[in-house]
Amino acid sequence: MRPTAFTGRLGVQHPLVLAPMAGGPSTPALCAAVSEAGGLGSHGGAYLPPAKLRDDIRAIRAATSRPFAINLFADDGAAGDERTLRAAQEAVAGYRAQLGLPPPSPPAPLVTLREAFPVILEERVPVFSFTFGIPPQEMLDACRKAGIATMGTATTVAEARALEQSGVDFVCAQGAEAGGHRGTFDRDAEPPLIGTLALVPQVVDAVRLPVIAAGGIMDGRGFAAALALGASAVSLGTAFLLCPEAGTSAPYRAALRQARDDATVITRAFSGRAARGLSNRFTREMSDAPIAPYPIQNALTREIRAAAAKLGDPGFLSLWAGQAAALAHEIPARELVAQIVHEAEAVISGLRAEP
Repeated sequence: MRPTAFTGRLGVQHPLVLAPMAGGPSTPALCAAVSEAGGLGSHGGAYLPPAKLRDDIRAIRAATSRPFAINLFADDGAAGDERTLRAAQEAVAGYRAQLGLPPPSPPAPLVTLREAFPVILEERVPVFSFTFGIPPQEMLDACRKAGIATMGTATTVAEARALEQSGVDFVCAQGAEAGGHRGTFDRDAEPPLIGTLALVPQVVDAVRLPVIAAGGIMDGRGFAAALALGASAVSLGTAFLLCPEAGTSAPYRAALRQARDDATVITRAFSGRAARGLSNRFTREMSDAPIAPYPIQNALTREIRAAAAKLGDPGFLSLWAGQAAALAHEIPARELVAQIVHEAEAVISGLRAEP
């Protein structure tokens, strides 16, 4: 496969990025395996205390000498008013009782970007990626000074232009098909659901930066299509959820094996932020319930999700997955990277005109 602006800038073999999947699926082993296979491994560090984040970065470095990315959230969220919080607590109280959990106590705050970012600098990670907006300019300037490449997520052309103006090195264009949290900057707005096929070429035309295509890409066919649209690389997350290196729980894996093309929904029920995942009992029953803003809702549902995972019950899990989840394969990450690249090369070769 020919080099791209992405591979040239980072010195990786393949224009393939492992999407960060914080909250369980992301593991140092998965990140390192993708980097060792010639792609850019990514690790979702958004929920990790600084000490754990540092340990994970060092574990990745112990397993690979190749470039990798650490992803954090650029938005720390909002506290919400007391009335909203009380209504959200009441909405989940019944589920807590069903799972044998005590009534909810005031949720503990999540790690903020300012608490986690110093670890990125101190450990001098090769790539700092982020979503939910743009970090403060001084953080991006510090990365540039330290030689750390930066990558931001855009769900619209306007967001991509804002990222370019901030001085980032790469823009990840996240199409509507993507699993997990929508990267939309405005936490309160309904996320624009622009498909990958429509979004990527518009972002490519709007900015001068290398663009990474994300959303619904699971194999070499999607890989080749994204490159044809002008992307310099592709980002895949759902494709790696069934790999043995992923931290995907057993009930999560079982649900993925039964996924269909129409199985996903956009929900705020688990975290307060819009995210795409497999529909289940919690997403259905909470569709009209009071929801606290991110990250309060995430804290309110954390123990529910943990208890459900222990019981093997997918009905209360945040089963983040993209619209093409049915195409996932249960093979080691290194083999999956090689398979996807081989498929893409075959597709590209097959599309070339006969002499």
